Amino acid sequence: MNEISNKNCPQKDYEKNIETGHIRQKKIALINDFTGFGRCSLTVSLPIISAMKIQCCPVPTSILSNHTAYESWFFEDFTDRMQPYIDEWKKLHLSFDGISTGFLGSEEQIQIVLRFLNDFKEKDTVVIVDPVMGDDGRPYATYTEEMCREMKKLAAHADILTPNLTEACILTGQTWHDGGWRIREVRALAETLSEMGPGRVVITGIPQGEYTANFCYERGTDPKFARTHRVGTQRCGTGDVFAAMIAADAVNGVPFYDSVRKASRFVRLCIEKSMEMNLPPTDGVCFEELMGLLCK
Repeated sequence: MNEISNKNCPQKDYEKNIETGHIRQKKIALINDFTGFGRCSLTVSLPIISAMKIQCCPVPTSILSNHTAYESWFFEDFTDRMQPYIDEWKKLHLSFDGISTGFLGSEEQIQIVLRFLNDFKEKDTVVIVDPVMGDDGRPYATYTEEMCREMKKLAAHADILTPNLTEACILTGQTWHDGGWRIREVRALAETLSEMGPGRVVITGIPQGEYTANFCYERGTDPKFARTHRVGTQRCGTGDVFAAMIAADAVNGVPFYDSVRKASRFVRLCIEKSMEMNLPPTDGVCFEELMGLLCK
């Protein structure tokens, strides 16, 4: 048996097992909110990364009954509990192959994540930052100028950064415009983001006629677009599906462009399946129907 129990184990042996036993399987720490209904955040990332054979270790930033695109919701801020929660992991001497961050609701939460990186990031730990800051050219209402500045600090610690066009503009201080993005403009955004720290950047959701494109930039290689046919309408949680797959592939050593292409195709298949099942857009994408594709 691989289980570690302290019931009949001398303290010294138990501590040794704790320090060595945790490294048996690849692990990703997932820092995001927990939303019970609506398929987004941790409830999307955790099963997808698990299907890709990586242990998921969530750090909840808040707890919601359902996401905020519905008419009402229950919300519990977890900020004050995050550091005591994380401190218990420090006592266990945990280490992670990857650290992935999603939506963060305050400057204090960003500061906690920065401390988490200081405590847990090791030489080979891959840090994936999904800077969930805004869409359609506007930052979310919770994102003040101070929060945007703090997110820039967090982005600088990323190995992989996954902004949409709006978030790329916010992080770089560039002006967003609606449609007609030229390749040189998108490349300039990606290069500026990479200069901040991340060696790999994918700018997502770029409209190109009948396609939606993701611009894949990896320092030292030629940048490329990964295009898929645009289908349906915008759905909640697709960014979480995408970022989870990028994180899992990074830990598993999959080449970056191959990972972006795979994640782009999987999101499209999930949207198509959701349309086939006539699911409301607020219910997200029914990735559960296609999980077998991730287990191969």
